[in-house]
Amino acid sequence: MIGYAGRIARVDLGRGSVDYVPLDAGTARKYIGGGGLGAKILYDETGPDTDPLGPENLLIYMTGPFAGTRVPSSGRHAVVSKSPLTGIFAESDVGGFWGRELKRAGLDGIVITGRAGRPAYLWINDDGIEIRDARPFWGLDTYDADEELRRATHPDAKVSSIGPAGERLVRIAAIMHDGKDARPAGRCGLGAVMGSKNLKAVVVRGTRNIDVADQGGLAASVKGLVPTIRDGTEAMRRFGTSGGVTTHESMGNFPLRNWSLSRWPEGAAKISGQAMASSILVKPYFCAQCIIGCGRVVHVKEGRYAGSESAGPEYETVGMLGGMCLIDDLEAIAKANELCNRYGLDTISTGAVIAFAMEAFERGLITPSDTAGIDLRFGNADALIKMVEKIGTRSGLGETLGEGVRRAAGAIGGISREFAIHVKGLEPPAHDPRCYHGVALAYATANRGACHLQGFTHAFERVLSMPDIGIDRPHERHNLENKAELVAKLQNLMSMMDSLKACKFLHFGGVRVTHLVEWLQLVTGWDVGIQEFMTTGERLYNLKRLYNNRCGITRVDDNLPPRFTTEKRAGEGLVVSLPHLGRMLSDYYEFRGWNAEGIPRLSTLERLGLEEEVERARDAVRIEP
Repeated sequence: MIGYAGRIARVDLGRGSVDYVPLDAGTARKYIGGGGLGAKILYDETGPDTDPLGPENLLIYMTGPFAGTRVPSSGRHAVVSKSPLTGIFAESDVGGFWGRELKRAGLDGIVITGRAGRPAYLWINDDGIEIRDARPFWGLDTYDADEELRRATHPDAKVSSIGPAGERLVRIAAIMHDGKDARPAGRCGLGAVMGSKNLKAVVVRGTRNIDVADQGGLAASVKGLVPTIRDGTEAMRRFGTSGGVTTHESMGNFPLRNWSLSRWPEGAAKISGQAMASSILVKPYFCAQCIIGCGRVVHVKEGRYAGSESAGPEYETVGMLGGMCLIDDLEAIAKANELCNRYGLDTISTGAVIAFAMEAFERGLITPSDTAGIDLRFGNADALIKMVEKIGTRSGLGETLGEGVRRAAGAIGGISREFAIHVKGLEPPAHDPRCYHGVALAYATANRGACHLQGFTHAFERVLSMPDIGIDRPHERHNLENKAELVAKLQNLMSMMDSLKACKFLHFGGVRVTHLVEWLQLVTGWDVGIQEFMTTGERLYNLKRLYNNRCGITRVDDNLPPRFTTEKRAGEGLVVSLPHLGRMLSDYYEFRGWNAEGIPRLSTLERLGLEEEVERARDAVRIEP
């Protein structure tokens, strides 16, 4: 078990018990870690009848073989569960330092079940795990909870906690890490799962070294690539991920006015990473073992949004709290982002549901009496701030919006369903599938709902290539030929990245599949090649799909909201093109070896070594040969 701690902790909060189970080499090689191993555990122990907010649901923290090693940007972990927002597979990938700390405490992961009788937190160190009383910390926001919990345990501990939103079971609640540095497990409402278990935090301090098979070889391999990675990601270090805001806006990729507006160049320029660098930026933030530094630390010193130093908004946050709501006040966006971090809210879903509410307000479906007098119009920065507070505290209209756009549209009714933008219940991030047709297919088929990261296709439709796996050049973004193959291959690759625990931004620094395979060999000592590496990613992606099939997901759910498929985004400099999802989906199913309903065929599952999983699925899914 070189490269792994070799054990997983199982915590039953209802019984108050902690057990440790070994992680065997065969399981590790087949499912790797992170989202892959988390998916295997979730698949085996939950299913279609599991209540996401019930004690029987699992909350799984999982590292991977790269975590805690010299591999660049490997300070990551995954949180896996069944989503209370979507009702299907949930996975959220997290940066920062928490994952490395868990590995150094001698654990590859934690599987949490049950519900504590009173608010609790876990204290993990080299000596083991304690279930402690969290009543003194219940109700604190995540910044204050981080300070108080480190004071109660160890000043150098790393904290994973929920804020008031998770405590109140807001379905778009996040799990936040590392205090004011605010690294979120944001997507899919996992903060509500944690709150449903009466679990305030998981606090960890580890000091152990991680053994790797060839420490010298790994150090030499990484050292040779560091200059290339730094050069390729220099702009990201200077301007953060939001340095691309103006470029994305000019291409028609930036979200505007609940996805209904074509161009907004002046507004985008005011909230870009360049604008941030010249105004409120204090310094870049680096995750563990990171040499990129895309994170932002900002400080608004004056005015009505003034506050302390805090994590700054990244591209997705600027897109969803800014462009989606037509807010061109960068300081207001920074404040809204800080509030989301403190309450523990996913900024993507929060921006999406507020933009949805703004459109409903302007259409007269929501009235001032519903908003307690808030003028909930696009462009109103104060309204944005107030609605974040209402969602975070689950008060007034915020109680409805905190359920996500799908449920909010069901409550508001009428035509609101037409502009409730989601896929399988998950609000899309800040990339427009009318701009990148690979993104359209990736949104429709991503296992957690609309997601750009499970395919990362937009980068390979603009600047990146990966000759190691047959992607010799960036794929033309509106060309449908071989688009399905591109998306499927990248989804397999990203499944491996999410299981190894490596940052996808490494690809901008020239990191290839060849390098990832070499690092995996050097860390674990496995004799693994590109073919096995990619087949393992395919196995993990199909496993997650089969979990969703058991929950009732079929082709009818692999869809996009009408705004993306029928409303053209036309404007100066834009290429008008609506995604032909039907054709891409059929090509995709054929390439994947799935039937016409989007269910993996038996031959595919057997080729991938998922025979045991097939037997568990037969009661809920008709699997064709």
